Amino acid sequence: MTTRHQVSVVANLTYAVVDGHTLHADLYLPEAAQPAPVVIYVHGGGWAVGSRTDHAATRLSALAAMGLAVLSIDYRLVDVAHFPAQVHDVKAAIRWLRAHAGGLGVDAQRVGIWGASAGAVLAALAGLTAGQRDWKGNVGDHQGQASDVDAVVSWFGISDLSSTTTRSPLETELLPDGPEAAFLGLPTRADIAGTPDLARQASPLEWVHNNAPPFLIAHGDRDRVVPPAESLALHTALTRAGATSMLLTLGGAGHEDQAFDSTAHLAVTAAFLRSALHRGTAAANASSESSSIPAHVRTPQ
Repeated sequence: MTTRHQVSVVANLTYAVVDGHTLHADLYLPEAAQPAPVVIYVHGGGWAVGSRTDHAATRLSALAAMGLAVLSIDYRLVDVAHFPAQVHDVKAAIRWLRAHAGGLGVDAQRVGIWGASAGAVLAALAGLTAGQRDWKGNVGDHQGQASDVDAVVSWFGISDLSSTTTRSPLETELLPDGPEAAFLGLPTRADIAGTPDLARQASPLEWVHNNAPPFLIAHGDRDRVVPPAESLALHTALTRAGATSMLLTLGGAGHEDQAFDSTAHLAVTAAFLRSALHRGTAAANASSESSSIPAHVRTPQ
């Protein structure tokens, strides 16, 4: 039986100010004798809408009650910034968390990242590009802190922006544009075909390598927004590269389905994070940012 903890919330923390925009976070902290391992939550919303307060009671507080601190963050949306700015914001939050862990009462030697939908793309990119200076960005005041993570939880995210934006002429005529073009700073979905390198740069699938942190990937088999094949492709690439990945398929679940916030699924998520974060390898191994980049990947612009 999972121990249930009382949860306190520290709201409206500021983790960075960039281009006049203040980036906030809320901390969900379980009452425990020891500092809790912590996971950063990155909300969904197609990079255009959404907030750190989304699913506060049913998801964030519920997971914290299982013994893990949750830092839910805002990031710049596409009305003010485009890729890779959102990834830079996420990495700034990781560094800020490590710099302030003592005062927050969390164990920042053990940091995970967890994202849903658009947030899952950002979480995966943050986890897969650890140690690469070109992805670090200059957001925030704690450049000396590591932005590596020990585990990634990806819920119903895109893994290959090129594949999700490929359409036949009839599909282009009938279906509305998705959020990918705005994320990339392009006028329409059709423009993505003319910038394949940019789409690849923003695709987690492009950055998979054998030293990736362990992944837990979850997707509903009735998702009509992001095909379940996107999660399968990321899982397959990770395992073929020699990294650790678990893939959960939720039967009958659609995109952002309530099934993901069920007690059973949150318990599986919490168990994965507790196991993965127990090792605490990222902070120990990432005292400095490396400039090495795998030969098959590209530098973000």
